[in-house]
Amino acid sequence: MSNNSFTESPFKTIISFHKLIENLEDIASADVDYRSNYAKALLKETELFPEFRDGIEDISFIKKHETLIHNLLADLFPTALTHNEIKAISIPFQDITFNYTERFKKILQNAGVTFDMEIRDFEQDEFYIFNCILILNTYYQQHFDFNKPLFYDIPNANGIINHYRILYNADFIEVIPTQNAAHLSQNDIDLLMDNYENITLWKEKFPKESWILKGFGIITLIDVTRENAISNLKSNLLKPESSQANSKLSFETIFRSIFKISDLRIGLIIYNEEQEKFTNPPNDEKEIKSFILNGFEEIDCKNTVYGCSLETILEKKKSMIISDVEQFSKIPGNERLAQHLLQQNVKSCIFAPVIKDNTILGIIELVSAKPKELNTVNATNLDLVLPYLIDTMERYKIDMQHQIEAIIQREYTAIHSSVYWKFRREALKYYQTSSPNKDYIFKEIIFKEVYPLYGQIDIKGSSEHRNQTVKEDLKNQLKTLIQLLEKQKSNESLILLEQRIFELQSFDKELESSLKADTEQQIQSYIETEIHPILRNTKMDIDSEMATKNYFESLDEKTGMFYQSRKKFDNTMSVINKKLALVLDKKQIEAQQIYPHYYERFKTDGVEHNLYIGASIAPTKPFNMLYLQNLRLWQLQTLCEMEIEHHQLKETLPYELDVTSLILVFSSPISIRFRMDEKRFDVDGTYNARYEVVKKRIDKANIKGTKERITQKEKITIVYSHNAEENEYLKYIKYLQHKKILESTIEQFEVEELQGVSGLRAIRVKVINTNLKNHTLDNTHNDLVNELN
Repeated sequence: MSNNSFTESPFKTIISFHKLIENLEDIASADVDYRSNYAKALLKETELFPEFRDGIEDISFIKKHETLIHNLLADLFPTALTHNEIKAISIPFQDITFNYTERFKKILQNAGVTFDMEIRDFEQDEFYIFNCILILNTYYQQHFDFNKPLFYDIPNANGIINHYRILYNADFIEVIPTQNAAHLSQNDIDLLMDNYENITLWKEKFPKESWILKGFGIITLIDVTRENAISNLKSNLLKPESSQANSKLSFETIFRSIFKISDLRIGLIIYNEEQEKFTNPPNDEKEIKSFILNGFEEIDCKNTVYGCSLETILEKKKSMIISDVEQFSKIPGNERLAQHLLQQNVKSCIFAPVIKDNTILGIIELVSAKPKELNTVNATNLDLVLPYLIDTMERYKIDMQHQIEAIIQREYTAIHSSVYWKFRREALKYYQTSSPNKDYIFKEIIFKEVYPLYGQIDIKGSSEHRNQTVKEDLKNQLKTLIQLLEKQKSNESLILLEQRIFELQSFDKELESSLKADTEQQIQSYIETEIHPILRNTKMDIDSEMATKNYFESLDEKTGMFYQSRKKFDNTMSVINKKLALVLDKKQIEAQQIYPHYYERFKTDGVEHNLYIGASIAPTKPFNMLYLQNLRLWQLQTLCEMEIEHHQLKETLPYELDVTSLILVFSSPISIRFRMDEKRFDVDGTYNARYEVVKKRIDKANIKGTKERITQKEKITIVYSHNAEENEYLKYIKYLQHKKILESTIEQFEVEELQGVSGLRAIRVKVINTNLKNHTLDNTHNDLVNELN
């Protein structure tokens, strides 16, 4: 017998059989002899124990008189049905149960002595309120609907959780108020109706043990394991991925309940129709593994590991069911797949395609370590869950497509967060239009009156360095080939070899002068068509053969040429660009706190960036020129940090490269327009185009009247047009000199006239390269402008 686990109730519970005894008394006074005699005999026995009529408060009394109670309840618990029905005596919503049918006893016995039978998801407050509603419906004749399904979750002997729906019969229960019971008006009842979750109010209207619950109820359990498991599966599949904690455990538990197989394991793979591949679902924890993939991220559907075994799934779109893998392995053509499964302790399995509109979305895998556990008969259980799996996998594919598109947009065609709102507003107008299929003319995305800031940190002499490394690789390759052919000449009497050596030497001499645009391509084509065939088709001695083998192993896989020097150069360029871009992006997050502004960055032979700030970009925030000044100072100090970062990085690089830094100051506001054809922002209007012209030509400019470039390594050059801009940046420089970031020497000069542009001037100042970059560069945003003024 189970006892009640809840400590508080509006009821004082008294187990009584008074209504049943009254029914027996009616039968005893009837004329039917056998029924009358039977009732009289039971009444005679119960008369000895007035507790049966007056009420039982001591639970031990029930255990002591178990047989008499069983006989007293014989009409309600027919012997013929005791092995079929799951029934017992109980008090509604409480865990007090006794007088079980034989089937109920067996269920509890299989659950084990440690099992504690409790109603699922039923808490103390809910128990209290349900009892109050019972009083309202029985005593006050209300019609509160509180038919919430209640369940017991009981494990069987194999550890599979079975789910049972609870049904109560309260025909033999009487609800009686005590002197402490509060009389409720209709207003009180209406108040309770509108305050279901207010437990304090319910306890106020129904004080603890202010009512008597006298009698007994009958509890009947209905096995709804399969239905409940399917419901749980549906709930789990509807959850967002972030909420699907321990998904493998929960799904396996659900499928074990459906199939009633204790060691059932599940797997899942996604079918990529476009690439004809099986892939794992995107699961960070890799909780749900695939028994077909078994550790691989993806495999080709025509993978020879499986032979023709998966033809049933892919071509016929039918489930593949193997009831005995060991027997399956004896069929020619199935050996490799069978061995693949047996290595994972799979003795029987079901591989079922998940199909939508005649297209395979994926495969659900069910496996067991026991032969015959999974077969064509119980495979029909999948029909119950496949509709939900189809919807889920279709939703997954749609979500995946959306995420891929989002990644493409973010990584390749990103719209910066500062201007995203305007694109979203225009897209929303398109979406909300009453005729979406009608041609819609998108409004141009323009931001007027914005102030541009341009900066770059360029790898000095990158073209010369690149050409030099190309020449080094070509000369080394030509030298190696000449040596190989010289060895061949001693082994083979081929006049052609002498000609080829002469031609290689000619190419080598040609490389002594400046590298022409097509030189590399000519040499590459010559080596591939004229030299490599000789090396591959000529008989050699052991030394020559080894040297030739080493030569071919030294070639780059993509180009078929030497790539040693260029690789060092390319790797260095990549490391510098990546590191400097990382610094800039990180500092940009801080800069957005100054005032929202548009930001874009480009990697070329260095890192360039454009900033645009103005009221039109953030119309909900008041704009002040102090924000522009603050952003200009931020830009200058960020370039300082990037210079210092490169200086510290330079010692670790495989190829020594220097950088130069430049800032272009432009104080006139301009307009920028999103070019729909190019999917990017560009300056708008003829006047504003002057800014773009200056940007493209300034970094290669010289100091006026000299051949000296305006940019130099480890120095920042600031190009401007007006005296006000000069005075502003001299303040910034003075401040950063005070912070020990810039050196004290300041160079000022005029810039040579560029095509269509004249009157430019520049300031140049050296960065102090120390190892204390964080000490001086942090904490400068809060009061920069105030300090300058």
